[in-house]
Amino acid sequence: MTTPHDVLDAADPLAAFRDRFVIDDDLVAYLDGNSLGRVPKATVERLTTFVRQDWGNRLIRGWDDSWVDLPVTVGDELGAALLGAAPGQTVIADSTSVNIYKLLHAAAGIRADRDEIVIDATNFPTDRYLVESVAASRGMTVRWLQPDLVDNVTVDVLAEALGERTAVVVLSQVDYRSGTLVDLPAITQLVHGAGAVVIWDLCHSAGIVPIDLDAAQVDFAVGCTYKYLNSGPGAPAFMYVAERHVGAVTQPIAGWWSAADLFAMSETYEVAPTIRRMLSGTPSVSGIIAVQEGVRLIAEAGTDAIRAKSEALTAYTIELLDEAGLEVVTPREAALRGSHVTVRHPDARRITDQMIARGVVPDFREPDLIRLGLSPLTTSFAEVEAGVRILRDCIRNA
Repeated sequence: MTTPHDVLDAADPLAAFRDRFVIDDDLVAYLDGNSLGRVPKATVERLTTFVRQDWGNRLIRGWDDSWVDLPVTVGDELGAALLGAAPGQTVIADSTSVNIYKLLHAAAGIRADRDEIVIDATNFPTDRYLVESVAASRGMTVRWLQPDLVDNVTVDVLAEALGERTAVVVLSQVDYRSGTLVDLPAITQLVHGAGAVVIWDLCHSAGIVPIDLDAAQVDFAVGCTYKYLNSGPGAPAFMYVAERHVGAVTQPIAGWWSAADLFAMSETYEVAPTIRRMLSGTPSVSGIIAVQEGVRLIAEAGTDAIRAKSEALTAYTIELLDEAGLEVVTPREAALRGSHVTVRHPDARRITDQMIARGVVPDFREPDLIRLGLSPLTTSFAEVEAGVRILRDCIRNA
């Protein structure tokens, strides 16, 4: 028998964090934190102060005060709190798409004697589009994996595709459709054994799964900050480049922020010897400030505690969906899933619209998937119960 939601909420050690976010009174349940996180109250206060004082009063002097260093200092905070990354390997910059573009060129450049990029055909569209684009521009070919929706990319699936031509492998740690969590350390080791390097997309794992990129000897990683980091729509993304690669990589957008001497305005380009070489243009100061507040909340809660609640939320959701007789296409084993649970239904699009009309916000993915995103710092068990109850009603009345 499923434990009542009020009992689970009362026992939740992270329950108090929900009060530190702006909670919309017009919603019954927000189950889309895996796509856009709620607004931290601290971010509202911090950005208000930034506009009125830092930007409003200090004006351009703010660059000398602290803004110039924000991409790296906040990158180090994010790396330490979320990625298991030592300082000097993570920067906040641009969008996920731009950063993947940079990392693909950087990764291919250090394996220039090889001509193949491996990626799964079910990866997020941006990742696939960029792999095709970069491969075409560099005269490389793409080898497509065809993994199962739920099992996703396993060591066995990937091993069949690796060879002497493999330069770069691009994978997502959590599948954006099913929520499957793949084995990052084991796959990274397999890729290195084949003489290639790996780029990990952490968009659906950063902030809800404890990650240790340094220990796993990951080469490159990228991720957005507007999902579980709650940094706001279009907030800047992050890039990780392992220390052993920093001095060797070349990225294709050589803007003035990647120069060795930022304000020298030199006639010739000399690239920075540090992780700053991955930057390009002037950073979004307000965006990075929002990232910093999101990172600090996660650091305070701790990724282990966040992961424990994520597992509890997803388990509770699956129990409720099973009781409703619905088809779940998310792994049953907690260690094999991220923090969203996906339901398959032939009328998924219309059901999603009906749920939204009734105050429950999930996520629809083509062709027949409804994603229920569970953000541990903001999602309560009561929200999950209400959301699944309305989901059942909408299906019953479909």
